Amino acid sequence: MTENYCSTNGIELFYKKRGKGRPLLLLHGNGESNVIFDALCDKLSKDYIVYSIDSRGHGKSSVVKELDYNVMAEDIVGFIKTLELQKPILYGFSDGGIIGLIIAIKYPELLSNLIVSGVNIAPSGIKIIYRYLFRLIYFFTKSHLYRIMLTQPNIENSELKKIKVPVLITAGQNDMIKDIHTKMIAENITESELLILPKESHSSYIVNSDKMYGIIKSFCKRRF
Repeated sequence: MTENYCSTNGIELFYKKRGKGRPLLLLHGNGESNVIFDALCDKLSKDYIVYSIDSRGHGKSSVVKELDYNVMAEDIVGFIKTLELQKPILYGFSDGGIIGLIIAIKYPELLSNLIVSGVNIAPSGIKIIYRYLFRLIYFFTKSHLYRIMLTQPNIENSELKKIKVPVLITAGQNDMIKDIHTKMIAENITESELLILPKESHSSYIVNSDKMYGIIKSFCKRRF
């Protein structure tokens, strides 16, 4: 495994690289870093060259005052182009999945496959009890980590229809994203599959877990 920084979009993105095979990017969720994928990377690196990245304002990447999903998507596009990665697979969890959707919408030829977990296309897609909690935390902290979840993303159904690559959407049975919202996302992406994992929460099968290994590998093998 190697650790490095990539200069892109005016910032520095920290990333770890390991394995061999097709390139696969891993994008974490809000307030996290690449370390949530360590267990998953240990397995994925047997089949892929895995790039686990810290998003701007997270982990060891550049500190920023504000976060914007569209800007964060451009960070990853710049990363792909700077490293000259050809048709990488992208797996994004939560905020990382939102970034993945935006990339697939704006750059339909850039990726080969997209897998997203616990993703929403509007703040209203989050169950109301969690939105109330985020509002309370933001009221006291004014943290940009919570501001972005309360105000973004704002992706239209018509934009989802622009996605051309095969997409796998996963969610936990007890996810913080509304079931109807997750299903709506899948219904509006032509080349999509939906997988709801029984008894799982938003992050229980993602953070410090390798449960997504077989799911990612099977999907990419079938839909390459």
